[in-house]
Amino acid sequence: MLKRFFSLPIILVFAGSLYADLAVTVYNQDLALVRETRQVEFPKGVGEIRFVDVAARIIPTSVHFASKQASLLEQNYEYDLVSADKLLQKYIDQRVDLTAQDDKQFTGVLLSSAGDIVIRELDGSIRSLNRAQVVNVHFPDLPAGLITRPTLVWLVNGKGSQGAAEISYLTNGMSWEAEYVAVTDADDKALSLTGWVNIANNSGAAYKEAKIKLMAGDVNILQDEGRGRYGIRAERMMAMADAGVEPQFKEEAFYEYHLYTLQRPSTLGNNQVKQISLFPTADVKSVKKEYRFAPSGYDWRQEKDKIKVTLEFENKEANELGIPLPKGKVRVYKASKDGGMEFIGEDRIDHTAREEKVRISTGNAFDIVGERKQTDAKRGGAEYAVEIKLRNRKKETVEVIVAENIWGDWTMLEATPGWEKKSANLIEWKVPVKPDEEKALTYRVLINR
Repeated sequence: MLKRFFSLPIILVFAGSLYADLAVTVYNQDLALVRETRQVEFPKGVGEIRFVDVAARIIPTSVHFASKQASLLEQNYEYDLVSADKLLQKYIDQRVDLTAQDDKQFTGVLLSSAGDIVIRELDGSIRSLNRAQVVNVHFPDLPAGLITRPTLVWLVNGKGSQGAAEISYLTNGMSWEAEYVAVTDADDKALSLTGWVNIANNSGAAYKEAKIKLMAGDVNILQDEGRGRYGIRAERMMAMADAGVEPQFKEEAFYEYHLYTLQRPSTLGNNQVKQISLFPTADVKSVKKEYRFAPSGYDWRQEKDKIKVTLEFENKEANELGIPLPKGKVRVYKASKDGGMEFIGEDRIDHTAREEKVRISTGNAFDIVGERKQTDAKRGGAEYAVEIKLRNRKKETVEVIVAENIWGDWTMLEATPGWEKKSANLIEWKVPVKPDEEKALTYRVLINR
Protein backbone atom coordinates (compact mmCIF):
# COMPACT_ATOMS: atom_id res chain seq x y z
CA MET A 1 0.00 0.00 0.00
CA LEU A 2 1.01 3.65 -0.44
CA LYS A 3 3.16 5.04 2.40
CA ARG A 4 1.51 7.88 4.28
CA PHE A 5 3.35 11.16 4.97
CA PHE A 6 1.40 13.52 7.20
CA SER A 7 3.03 16.49 5.46
CA LEU A 8 1.43 15.51 2.13
CA PRO A 9 -1.86 17.17 1.20
CA ILE A 10 -4.76 14.77 0.59
CA ILE A 11 -7.55 15.75 -1.82
CA LEU A 12 -10.82 13.81 -1.71
CA VAL A 13 -12.88 13.66 -4.90
CA PHE A 14 -16.40 12.25 -4.52
CA ALA A 15 -18.90 10.96 -7.04
CA GLY A 16 -21.05 13.80 -8.27
CA SER A 17 -18.18 16.32 -8.25
CA LEU A 18 -18.82 19.44 -10.31
CA TYR A 19 -18.11 19.24 -14.02
CA ALA A 20 -18.01 15.44 -13.93
CA ASP A 21 -18.34 13.82 -17.37
CA LEU A 22 -19.26 10.15 -16.97
CA ALA A 23 -19.55 7.44 -19.65
CA VAL A 24 -20.09 3.69 -19.26
CA THR A 25 -19.63 1.10 -22.02
CA VAL A 26 -21.20 -2.23 -21.08
CA TYR A 27 -20.22 -5.53 -22.70
CA ASN A 28 -22.14 -8.82 -22.98
CA GLN A 29 -19.48 -10.61 -20.91
CA ASP A 30 -19.85 -9.31 -17.33
CA LEU A 31 -17.61 -6.34 -18.03
CA ALA A 32 -17.86 -2.56 -18.35
CA LEU A 33 -15.52 0.31 -19.16
CA VAL A 34 -16.04 3.38 -16.95
CA ARG A 35 -14.64 6.74 -18.11
CA GLU A 36 -14.81 9.95 -16.09
CA THR A 37 -13.54 13.49 -16.41
CA ARG A 38 -13.69 15.54 -13.20
CA GLN A 39 -12.44 19.00 -12.23
CA VAL A 40 -9.91 18.66 -9.38
CA GLU A 41 -7.97 21.11 -7.21
CA PHE A 42 -4.46 19.69 -7.57
CA PRO A 43 -1.86 20.05 -4.80
CA LYS A 44 1.23 22.12 -5.34
CA GLY A 45 4.04 19.62 -5.28
CA VAL A 46 3.66 16.04 -4.12
CA GLY A 47 0.27 15.06 -2.70
CA GLU A 48 -2.53 12.49 -2.78
CA ILE A 49 -5.74 12.49 -4.79
CA ARG A 50 -8.36 10.04 -3.53
CA PHE A 51 -11.34 9.08 -5.69
CA VAL A 52 -14.14 7.44 -3.69
CA ASP A 53 -17.29 5.67 -4.89
CA VAL A 54 -15.54 3.60 -7.52
CA ALA A 55 -16.83 0.13 -8.41
CA ALA A 56 -16.23 -2.51 -5.76
CA ARG A 57 -15.48 -5.04 -8.53
CA ILE A 58 -13.00 -2.82 -10.34
CA ILE A 59 -10.06 -4.49 -12.13
CA PRO A 60 -7.27 -2.50 -10.46
CA THR A 61 -4.63 -3.14 -13.15
CA SER A 62 -6.91 -1.54 -15.76
CA VAL A 63 -6.99 1.92 -14.11
CA HIS A 64 -5.76 4.85 -16.21
CA PHE A 65 -5.23 8.41 -14.87
CA ALA A 66 -4.19 11.44 -16.91
CA SER A 67 -4.08 15.20 -16.34
CA LYS A 68 -2.12 18.17 -17.65
CA GLN A 69 -2.09 19.63 -14.13
CA ALA A 70 -0.06 16.88 -12.50
CA SER A 71 2.39 14.06 -13.17
CA LEU A 72 1.52 10.63 -11.82
CA LEU A 73 3.95 9.01 -9.35
CA GLU A 74 1.96 6.05 -7.97
CA GLN A 75 -1.55 4.66 -8.14
CA ASN A 76 -3.30 2.31 -5.70
CA TYR A 77 -6.67 0.74 -5.16
CA GLU A 78 -7.78 0.50 -1.51
CA TYR A 79 -10.59 -1.93 -0.77
CA ASP A 80 -10.10 -2.99 2.87
CA LEU A 81 -13.66 -2.00 3.79
CA VAL A 82 -14.75 -1.65 7.36
CA SER A 83 -16.83 -4.47 8.92
CA ALA A 84 -17.38 -5.86 12.41
CA ASP A 85 -14.97 -8.73 11.75
CA LYS A 86 -12.32 -6.39 10.34
CA LEU A 87 -12.64 -4.09 13.35
CA LEU A 88 -12.22 -6.98 15.76
CA GLN A 89 -9.14 -8.18 13.88
CA LYS A 90 -7.61 -4.70 13.95
CA TYR A 91 -8.26 -4.32 17.69
CA ILE A 92 -6.37 -7.45 18.78
CA ASP A 93 -4.18 -6.48 21.81
CA GLN A 94 -6.19 -3.28 22.30
CA ARG A 95 -8.92 -2.29 24.74
CA VAL A 96 -12.58 -2.85 23.83
CA ASP A 97 -15.91 -2.47 25.66
CA LEU A 98 -18.49 -5.27 25.23
CA THR A 99 -22.20 -5.47 26.05
CA ALA A 100 -23.81 -8.89 26.48
CA GLN A 101 -27.47 -9.91 25.99
CA ASP A 102 -28.26 -9.39 29.69
CA ASP A 103 -26.83 -5.83 29.50
CA LYS A 104 -23.68 -6.86 31.40
CA GLN A 105 -20.66 -4.76 30.57
CA PHE A 106 -17.17 -6.17 29.98
CA THR A 107 -13.98 -4.20 29.42
CA GLY A 108 -10.58 -5.59 28.59
CA VAL A 109 -7.83 -6.22 26.06
CA LEU A 110 -9.04 -8.21 23.03
CA LEU A 111 -7.00 -11.43 22.72
CA SER A 112 -8.96 -13.30 20.01
CA SER A 113 -11.98 -12.84 17.75
CA ALA A 114 -11.76 -16.17 15.92
CA GLY A 115 -14.89 -18.01 17.02
CA ASP A 116 -15.57 -16.85 20.59
CA ILE A 117 -14.43 -13.40 21.71
CA VAL A 118 -11.65 -13.67 24.30
CA ILE A 119 -10.56 -10.69 26.42
CA ARG A 120 -8.21 -10.08 29.36
CA GLU A 121 -10.24 -8.10 31.86
CA LEU A 122 -8.85 -5.23 33.89
CA ASP A 123 -8.18 -7.49 36.89
CA GLY A 124 -6.04 -9.77 34.67
CA SER A 125 -8.58 -12.60 34.40
CA ILE A 126 -9.46 -14.14 31.01
CA ARG A 127 -13.05 -14.17 29.81
CA SER A 128 -14.52 -15.94 26.77
CA LEU A 129 -17.83 -14.76 25.32
CA ASN A 130 -19.85 -16.58 22.69
CA ARG A 131 -20.43 -14.25 19.74
CA ALA A 132 -24.17 -14.87 19.95
CA GLN A 133 -24.10 -13.42 23.48
CA VAL A 134 -22.44 -10.15 22.42
CA VAL A 135 -24.91 -7.50 21.28
CA ASN A 136 -22.58 -4.50 21.14
CA VAL A 137 -18.85 -3.81 20.81
CA HIS A 138 -17.59 -0.29 21.37
CA PHE A 139 -14.42 0.71 19.48
CA PRO A 140 -12.73 3.99 20.43
CA ASP A 141 -11.73 4.83 16.84
CA LEU A 142 -11.54 3.55 13.25
CA PRO A 143 -8.22 1.74 12.83
CA ALA A 144 -5.80 2.95 10.18
CA GLY A 145 -6.14 1.22 6.83
CA LEU A 146 -9.89 0.58 7.01
CA ILE A 147 -12.12 2.61 4.71
CA THR A 148 -15.88 2.86 4.26
CA ARG A 149 -15.89 2.79 0.43
CA PRO A 150 -13.55 1.45 -2.26
CA THR A 151 -11.10 4.21 -3.14
CA LEU A 152 -8.60 4.95 -5.91
CA VAL A 153 -5.50 6.72 -4.63
CA TRP A 154 -2.91 8.54 -6.74
CA LEU A 155 0.34 10.08 -5.58
CA VAL A 156 0.91 13.02 -7.91
CA ASN A 157 3.21 15.98 -8.37
CA GLY A 158 0.75 18.80 -9.00
CA LYS A 159 0.87 22.41 -10.20
CA GLY A 160 -1.39 23.72 -7.43
CA SER A 161 -4.26 24.68 -9.74
CA GLN A 162 -7.65 23.38 -10.80
CA GLY A 163 -7.84 21.21 -13.89
CA ALA A 164 -9.41 18.20 -15.52
CA ALA A 165 -8.48 14.68 -14.48
CA GLU A 166 -9.37 11.79 -16.77
CA ILE A 167 -9.95 8.40 -15.17
CA SER A 168 -10.93 5.13 -16.79
CA TYR A 169 -11.11 1.54 -15.56
CA LEU A 170 -12.67 -1.82 -16.30
CA THR A 171 -15.01 -3.44 -13.82
CA ASN A 172 -16.74 -6.79 -13.53
CA GLY A 173 -20.33 -7.04 -12.35
CA MET A 174 -22.00 -5.32 -15.31
CA SER A 175 -23.57 -6.94 -18.34
CA TRP A 176 -26.34 -6.47 -20.84
CA GLU A 177 -28.40 -8.56 -23.18
CA ALA A 178 -31.13 -7.98 -25.68
CA GLU A 179 -34.62 -9.34 -25.22
CA TYR A 180 -37.30 -9.39 -27.88
CA VAL A 181 -41.07 -9.73 -27.87
CA ALA A 182 -42.67 -11.21 -31.00
CA VAL A 183 -46.44 -11.36 -31.57
CA THR A 184 -47.59 -13.52 -34.50
CA ASP A 185 -50.70 -12.95 -36.58
CA ALA A 186 -53.57 -15.44 -36.92
CA ASP A 187 -51.88 -17.37 -39.76
CA ASP A 188 -48.31 -17.13 -38.40
CA LYS A 189 -47.29 -15.43 -41.66
CA ALA A 190 -46.39 -12.08 -40.10
CA LEU A 191 -45.39 -10.79 -36.69
CA SER A 192 -44.59 -7.64 -34.77
CA LEU A 193 -41.16 -7.50 -33.12
CA THR A 194 -40.07 -5.27 -30.27
CA GLY A 195 -36.51 -5.10 -28.98
CA TRP A 196 -35.35 -4.25 -25.46
CA VAL A 197 -32.03 -4.17 -23.69
CA ASN A 198 -31.56 -5.28 -20.08
CA ILE A 199 -28.58 -3.69 -18.34
CA ALA A 200 -27.61 -5.33 -15.04
CA ASN A 201 -25.36 -3.42 -12.67
CA ASN A 202 -23.84 -5.39 -9.80
CA SER A 203 -20.45 -3.68 -9.89
CA GLY A 204 -20.75 -2.14 -6.43
CA ALA A 205 -21.19 1.45 -7.64
CA ALA A 206 -23.92 3.66 -9.13
CA TYR A 207 -23.42 5.78 -12.25
CA LYS A 208 -25.57 8.91 -12.27
CA GLU A 209 -26.60 10.61 -15.49
CA ALA A 210 -24.05 8.63 -17.48
CA LYS A 211 -23.58 8.37 -21.21
CA ILE A 212 -24.36 4.71 -21.82
CA LYS A 213 -22.98 2.59 -24.65
CA LEU A 214 -23.54 -1.10 -25.29
CA MET A 215 -20.96 -3.18 -27.15
CA ALA A 216 -22.40 -6.11 -29.09
CA GLY A 217 -20.07 -8.83 -30.29
CA ASP A 218 -17.79 -11.60 -29.12
CA VAL A 219 -14.95 -9.59 -27.56
CA ASN A 220 -11.99 -11.72 -26.51
CA ILE A 221 -11.50 -11.41 -22.74
CA LEU A 222 -8.87 -13.34 -20.81
CA GLN A 223 -10.01 -15.10 -17.65
CA ASP A 224 -7.44 -14.14 -14.99
CA GLU A 225 -6.80 -16.49 -12.09
CA GLY A 226 -8.94 -15.55 -9.15
CA ARG A 227 -11.18 -13.34 -11.21
CA GLY A 228 -14.64 -14.83 -11.21
CA ARG A 229 -17.53 -14.28 -13.54
CA TYR A 230 -21.05 -13.69 -12.29
CA GLY A 231 -23.26 -13.23 -15.33
CA ILE A 232 -26.70 -11.76 -14.82
CA ARG A 233 -29.66 -12.72 -16.88
CA ALA A 234 -32.96 -10.91 -16.49
CA GLU A 235 -36.05 -13.12 -16.49
CA ARG A 236 -38.84 -10.53 -16.47
CA MET A 237 -41.95 -10.43 -18.65
CA MET A 238 -41.94 -7.29 -20.74
CA ALA A 239 -44.90 -5.14 -21.64
CA MET A 240 -45.69 -4.59 -25.30
CA ALA A 241 -43.97 -1.49 -26.61
CA ASP A 242 -45.84 1.39 -28.19
CA ALA A 243 -45.31 1.40 -31.93
CA GLY A 244 -44.83 5.16 -31.83
CA VAL A 245 -41.70 5.08 -29.68
CA GLU A 246 -38.65 6.65 -31.35
CA PRO A 247 -35.34 4.75 -31.42
CA GLN A 248 -33.39 5.52 -28.26
CA PHE A 249 -30.10 3.95 -29.37
CA LYS A 250 -27.87 5.01 -32.24
CA GLU A 251 -26.13 2.00 -33.78
CA GLU A 252 -22.75 2.07 -35.50
CA ALA A 253 -20.20 -0.46 -36.69
CA PHE A 254 -17.14 -0.38 -34.44
CA TYR A 255 -14.07 -2.50 -35.24
CA GLU A 256 -15.55 -6.01 -35.73
CA TYR A 257 -18.46 -5.31 -33.36
CA HIS A 258 -21.47 -3.02 -33.14
CA LEU A 259 -21.89 -0.16 -30.69
CA TYR A 260 -25.27 1.07 -29.45
CA THR A 261 -25.24 4.56 -27.88
CA LEU A 262 -28.19 5.72 -25.79
CA GLN A 263 -29.19 9.19 -27.03
CA ARG A 264 -29.78 10.59 -23.56
CA PRO A 265 -28.07 10.33 -20.16
CA SER A 266 -29.36 7.68 -17.78
CA THR A 267 -28.57 6.48 -14.27
CA LEU A 268 -27.40 2.92 -13.60
CA GLY A 269 -28.12 2.17 -9.95
CA ASN A 270 -26.13 -0.45 -8.10
CA ASN A 271 -27.89 -3.84 -7.85
CA GLN A 272 -30.34 -2.73 -10.52
CA VAL A 273 -31.62 -4.15 -13.81
CA LYS A 274 -32.64 -1.39 -16.22
CA GLN A 275 -34.79 -2.01 -19.31
CA ILE A 276 -34.64 0.36 -22.28
CA SER A 277 -36.39 0.07 -25.63
CA LEU A 278 -33.91 -0.86 -28.37
CA PHE A 279 -36.04 -0.01 -31.40
CA PRO A 280 -39.72 0.77 -32.21
CA THR A 281 -42.04 -2.14 -32.94
CA ALA A 282 -41.17 -3.61 -36.35
CA ASP A 283 -43.89 -4.98 -38.63
CA VAL A 284 -42.34 -8.15 -40.04
CA LYS A 285 -44.48 -8.83 -43.09
CA SER A 286 -42.98 -12.10 -44.30
CA VAL A 287 -42.62 -15.01 -41.84
CA LYS A 288 -42.09 -18.63 -42.76
CA LYS A 289 -43.35 -21.32 -40.41
CA GLU A 290 -41.30 -24.50 -40.66
CA TYR A 291 -41.96 -28.02 -39.36
CA ARG A 292 -38.78 -30.07 -39.10
CA PHE A 293 -38.32 -33.73 -38.28
CA ALA A 294 -34.66 -34.61 -37.59
CA PRO A 295 -34.65 -37.92 -35.71
CA SER A 296 -31.17 -39.05 -36.71
CA GLY A 297 -29.31 -36.50 -34.63
CA TYR A 298 -29.17 -33.54 -36.99
CA ASP A 299 -30.26 -31.18 -34.21
CA TRP A 300 -29.14 -32.03 -30.66
CA ARG A 301 -32.25 -30.28 -29.29
CA GLN A 302 -34.58 -32.51 -31.31
CA GLU A 303 -36.62 -34.88 -29.17
CA LYS A 304 -37.21 -38.34 -30.60
CA ASP A 305 -40.37 -38.56 -32.73
CA LYS A 306 -41.05 -34.83 -32.24
CA ILE A 307 -41.60 -32.30 -35.01
CA LYS A 308 -39.85 -29.02 -34.18
CA VAL A 309 -41.66 -25.78 -35.06
CA THR A 310 -39.60 -22.77 -36.19
CA LEU A 311 -40.49 -19.24 -37.28
CA GLU A 312 -38.10 -17.73 -39.80
CA PHE A 313 -37.80 -14.22 -41.26
CA GLU A 314 -35.16 -12.01 -42.82
CA ASN A 315 -33.53 -9.11 -41.01
CA LYS A 316 -34.10 -6.59 -43.78
CA GLU A 317 -35.66 -3.17 -44.35
CA ALA A 318 -38.77 -4.66 -46.00
CA ASN A 319 -39.54 -6.12 -42.56
CA GLU A 320 -38.84 -2.73 -40.90
CA LEU A 321 -35.55 -4.12 -39.62
CA GLY A 322 -32.29 -4.26 -41.57
CA ILE A 323 -30.25 -3.44 -38.46
CA PRO A 324 -27.70 -5.55 -36.56
CA LEU A 325 -29.67 -7.49 -33.95
CA PRO A 326 -27.73 -8.24 -30.73
CA LYS A 327 -27.96 -11.77 -29.37
CA GLY A 328 -30.65 -12.39 -26.81
CA LYS A 329 -33.88 -14.13 -25.86
CA VAL A 330 -37.00 -13.93 -28.02
CA ARG A 331 -40.38 -14.56 -26.40
CA VAL A 332 -43.23 -15.29 -28.79
CA TYR A 333 -46.93 -14.55 -28.17
CA LYS A 334 -50.11 -15.11 -30.14
CA ALA A 335 -53.62 -13.71 -29.74
CA SER A 336 -56.24 -16.26 -28.71
CA LYS A 337 -59.85 -16.16 -29.94
CA ASP A 338 -60.90 -14.03 -26.97
CA GLY A 339 -58.25 -11.44 -27.88
CA GLY A 340 -55.84 -12.19 -25.05
CA MET A 341 -52.14 -12.73 -25.64
CA GLU A 342 -50.83 -16.24 -24.95
CA PHE A 343 -47.17 -17.20 -24.61
CA ILE A 344 -46.26 -19.88 -27.21
CA GLY A 345 -42.50 -20.33 -26.81
CA GLU A 346 -39.08 -18.72 -26.57
CA ASP A 347 -35.63 -19.14 -28.04
CA ARG A 348 -32.26 -17.41 -28.15
CA ILE A 349 -30.84 -15.81 -31.25
CA ASP A 350 -27.16 -15.10 -31.85
CA HIS A 351 -25.79 -11.77 -33.07
CA THR A 352 -27.53 -11.40 -36.43
CA ALA A 353 -26.23 -9.09 -39.16
CA ARG A 354 -28.61 -7.22 -41.44
CA GLU A 355 -29.99 -9.17 -44.41
CA GLU A 356 -29.42 -12.45 -42.54
CA LYS A 357 -32.14 -14.86 -41.42
CA VAL A 358 -33.58 -15.02 -37.92
CA ARG A 359 -34.80 -18.44 -36.77
CA ILE A 360 -36.89 -18.85 -33.62
CA SER A 361 -37.70 -22.32 -32.33
CA THR A 362 -41.00 -22.16 -30.42
CA GLY A 363 -41.35 -25.81 -29.42
CA ASN A 364 -42.71 -29.10 -30.80
CA ALA A 365 -45.87 -29.69 -32.83
CA PHE A 366 -48.69 -31.42 -30.96
CA ASP A 367 -50.70 -32.77 -33.93
CA ILE A 368 -47.90 -33.81 -36.29
CA VAL A 369 -46.16 -37.10 -35.48
CA GLY A 370 -43.00 -38.62 -36.90
CA GLU A 371 -41.56 -42.11 -36.58
CA ARG A 372 -38.22 -43.47 -37.74
CA LYS A 373 -36.95 -47.03 -37.71
CA GLN A 374 -34.18 -49.02 -39.32
CA THR A 375 -35.76 -51.85 -41.30
CA ASP A 376 -32.73 -53.75 -42.60
CA ALA A 377 -28.97 -54.09 -42.18
CA LYS A 378 -26.42 -56.02 -44.25
CA ARG A 379 -22.66 -56.40 -44.62
CA GLY A 380 -22.08 -55.86 -40.92
CA GLY A 381 -24.16 -52.71 -40.93
CA ALA A 382 -22.40 -51.11 -43.89
CA GLU A 383 -25.68 -51.31 -45.83
CA TYR A 384 -28.92 -50.43 -44.07
CA ALA A 385 -32.47 -49.35 -44.81
CA VAL A 386 -34.62 -46.77 -43.00
CA GLU A 387 -38.34 -46.04 -42.99
CA ILE A 388 -39.78 -42.71 -41.84
CA LYS A 389 -43.51 -42.11 -41.30
CA LEU A 390 -45.30 -38.78 -40.91
CA ARG A 391 -48.91 -38.36 -39.69
CA ASN A 392 -50.85 -35.10 -39.74
CA ARG A 393 -53.75 -34.72 -37.28
CA LYS A 394 -54.26 -31.02 -38.02
CA LYS A 395 -57.15 -29.65 -40.08
CA GLU A 396 -54.87 -28.17 -42.74
CA THR A 397 -52.11 -29.47 -44.98
CA VAL A 398 -48.58 -28.97 -43.67
CA GLU A 399 -45.14 -29.32 -45.19
CA VAL A 400 -42.61 -31.18 -43.09
CA ILE A 401 -38.88 -31.05 -43.72
CA VAL A 402 -37.35 -34.44 -42.96
CA ALA A 403 -33.62 -34.25 -42.22
CA GLU A 404 -31.40 -37.35 -42.12
CA ASN A 405 -27.72 -37.58 -41.26
CA ILE A 406 -25.64 -40.19 -43.07
CA TRP A 407 -22.07 -40.34 -41.82
CA GLY A 408 -18.96 -41.32 -43.76
CA ASP A 409 -18.48 -41.98 -47.46
CA TRP A 410 -21.86 -43.23 -48.67
CA THR A 411 -23.80 -44.20 -51.76
CA MET A 412 -27.59 -43.97 -51.97
CA LEU A 413 -28.88 -47.27 -53.37
CA GLU A 414 -32.57 -46.40 -53.45
CA ALA A 415 -34.80 -43.74 -51.90
CA THR A 416 -38.23 -42.13 -52.07
CA PRO A 417 -38.02 -39.43 -54.79
CA GLY A 418 -37.57 -35.79 -53.81
CA TRP A 419 -34.55 -36.08 -51.52
CA GLU A 420 -31.80 -33.49 -51.79
CA LYS A 421 -28.19 -33.69 -50.63
CA LYS A 422 -27.69 -30.54 -48.50
CA SER A 423 -24.13 -31.31 -47.41
CA ALA A 424 -21.70 -34.23 -47.24
CA ASN A 425 -23.64 -35.86 -44.42
CA LEU A 426 -27.14 -34.40 -44.68
CA ILE A 427 -30.11 -35.19 -46.92
CA GLU A 428 -33.58 -33.63 -46.78
CA TRP A 429 -37.09 -34.15 -48.11
CA LYS A 430 -39.88 -31.55 -48.19
CA VAL A 431 -43.03 -33.58 -47.63
CA PRO A 432 -46.59 -32.16 -47.89
CA VAL A 433 -48.97 -34.07 -45.61
CA LYS A 434 -52.74 -33.60 -45.86
CA PRO A 435 -55.10 -33.68 -42.84
CA ASP A 436 -55.30 -37.20 -41.33
CA GLU A 437 -52.86 -38.49 -43.94
CA GLU A 438 -49.86 -40.74 -43.26
CA LYS A 439 -46.87 -40.60 -45.57
CA ALA A 440 -43.87 -42.91 -45.60
CA LEU A 441 -40.32 -42.29 -46.81
CA THR A 442 -37.74 -45.03 -47.30
CA TYR A 443 -34.12 -45.16 -48.31
CA ARG A 444 -31.31 -47.70 -48.50
CA VAL A 445 -27.72 -46.57 -48.26
CA LEU A 446 -24.29 -48.20 -48.54
CA ILE A 447 -21.43 -46.94 -46.37
CA ASN A 448 -18.25 -47.33 -48.43
CA ARG A 449 -15.46 -48.81 -46.34
